[in-house]
Order: sequence, then C-alpha cells, then structure tokens
Amino acid sequence: MKKHSARVAPLSSYSTQVLTCPISEGEDGSESHAETPGSETSEESRSYQTCTHTALKVLGGSAAGAVRLLLLGGSNWNILFFPIYYSGLVVTTREKQTPIQKFRECSKLFGEDGMTLKLFVKRTAPFSILWTLTNYLYLMALKKLTATDVSALYCCHKAFVFLLSWIVLKDRFMGVRIVAAIMAITGIVMMAYADGFHGDSFVGVALAVGSASTSALYKVLFKMFLGSANLGEVAHFLSTMGFFNLIFISCVPLILYFTKVEHLGSLSSLPWGYLCGLAGMWLVFNILVHVGVVLTYPILISIGTLLSVPGNAAVDVLKHEVIFSVVRLAATCIICLGFLLLLLPEEWDSVTLRFLATIADKKTEEHGEELTDSSVHTRSRSRANGTVSIPLA
Repeated sequence: MKKHSARVAPLSSYSTQVLTCPISEGEDGSESHAETPGSETSEESRSYQTCTHTALKVLGGSAAGAVRLLLLGGSNWNILFFPIYYSGLVVTTREKQTPIQKFRECSKLFGEDGMTLKLFVKRTAPFSILWTLTNYLYLMALKKLTATDVSALYCCHKAFVFLLSWIVLKDRFMGVRIVAAIMAITGIVMMAYADGFHGDSFVGVALAVGSASTSALYKVLFKMFLGSANLGEVAHFLSTMGFFNLIFISCVPLILYFTKVEHLGSLSSLPWGYLCGLAGMWLVFNILVHVGVVLTYPILISIGTLLSVPGNAAVDVLKHEVIFSVVRLAATCIICLGFLLLLLPEEWDSVTLRFLATIADKKTEEHGEELTDSSVHTRSRSRANGTVSIPLA
C-alpha cells in the first residue's frame, strides 16, 4: 500500500466512499445549464443565478454525501431517546405512568403550561441548528484532515466552553484554565502552520475549529436551559429536537434536489449501511453520554473524548499508514495537555495545598517520633552504664 503523508490530505482516498455517493450524469448538465442561460436573461439575472448556484453548490453539491449522511441518517434517530428512556424506566422501577403521562410530566421543562408550538420552535431550533452544524463541519473536516487531527482539534471545544461560560454564565475565573485555553489556541495555530497556512490542511483546520466552536456554544446554551434537568427531561428534549430535525432540517436535501444542485440517483446508490451505522452510533453516543453523566462522573465522559485521539492515531498509522509530521504531533500533544488541565476541578488549588500540608504534617510527626525514640534509647544506655543524674537543690 502506498504510504500517505499527513501533509497531504490522506483521507481523500478512502473517506470519499463514505461521505459521497455516485453522481449521475445529470449534474454536469445542470452545471452547463446554469452557466449558459437563455438569451432573454439579463446580465444581472445571470450574475444572481450564478451566485445562487455557487452558494448552494458550496453548501451541498460539493459535499452531497455528507449532507445526506448527516441530515437523513443521524439526528433524526434522537427521536428514539425518550422511548428508550421510558422502556428502561419501566424495567427498572416498574413505572405505572403511561408514556403520554410521563411525556407530559417531562414537558414541564418548557414551562408550567408544557410544550406549545411557539416554545417548540423557540427552544429546539437553536439547538438543532447548532447540532447540525457541529456534525456537518466535523464530517467536512474529515475530508481534509486525518481522523487524528480532527479529533485533536475537536478537543479544543473544552477550552471554548470555559471561555463562553466565563463570559456568558459568569463562571469562576481560573488561571489554569486560561493557560489551557492559550495552549489550545497555540495547538490550533501550529496545526494550521504545518502546511504553511494554505491548501486543504488550512481549510480542514478551520472546519474542525468551527465544529468545536458550535459544539461549545451548544453545550453552554444547553447548560443555561437544562442546567438542573433530570434524565427524563433531557430524554424528552433530545427526542423533541430529533422531531424538529425530521420536520425542518431534513428538507435541506429536498431543496438541493429540486434546485438541481444535487442529484440523488437511485435509492440503491445511497450508502445505507454507513447511514444506519453512523446514526445508530450517534444514538448510542447520546445515550451513553447523558446516562453516564447521571450514573458516573462527568470527568469520565471527558476522558473518553480525549482517548479518541490515540485511538484514531493507532488506526491511521496501522491501517492507513499515515506519517505524522513533528509539528502536527507537537500540536496534538499541546491540545491534549490543555484538555487535561481543563479537567481539573475548581478547588484543585485548595485540595492540592491541603494534600501537601497533610504530607508535611505526617513527615513532622514521623520526625518527632524518631527524636522521641532516640532520646529513650539514649537514657536506657546511660542507666545501663551506671550513670546517675543528681538533681540540684
């Protein structure tokens, strides 16, 4: 197998089969038609049509497979979150409420009156758009960079969450997290500098950082809106967001199709295996993350994100024979180190000082015990030699 270098988009040779589908011959015809409009069309109309077609082409045509993979396969499966939650609730606690009653009970997170059409759109639309942008930009970055680079850059979302939480939510200021954020930005610049700020590498870095930024904004808004929500309310919200995606965002492929930007072809040409597999893994990921936070510690979920970097690196090296440059390795290590610093608790400094004070106290006690033992040993030797101390009057 030919070896790939990390300086040249190594994923283009195998990720295209996942993220794109065969394009029918009609696409060329649509492009030529857009470039040669009828004689009755004015110059201004031709310019407007060309700009519109170019914008839609950037949105969908150049990444048609990614759009289908994301919009048709992934987010809609979140609808199953609440049914899975209710099924687990029935098995573990023998819930006597009907699904409708439980659904209405969990709807109180939208307000005392429950979920209305206005609140449905107002609450779910921003999260749905941010969710879609996060995954879309991540998939597009995978076409330009290796999975290791993309996963490392995505770890910067932790630094962005801290900065947004500090500014928007007025969270506690921590110097060590500022240092971690600076390290994350340094890693981003080094990753972009690896190929000289040009080419597919720079575009891939921009897409991955954009994905991390939208993910950070999603999490901050999620904390603002669902900061004290229980697992049932979170399941209700994610299912509602999946329903919103099914109704509104899934219309995007249809728009691209009817505007002749994207030609779907036959249904058999769609990568149904990848669609269903990725959608299922996304659903399992959401379940494990939100249930894991309730049942375990949040830090364990964050460590799982960090472990994706060495895991992807092993796959890239062993399967795809990618050779990483020194600059990329250094950037990845800096980003991961900053990510670990962000996992430190807020009271890490006081905890560290108490730990050091405890160790110092133990050493002092041990030293005092040694001095006491040595003095007792000295007195016993003096008595054995017949030495008597006479007290002075």
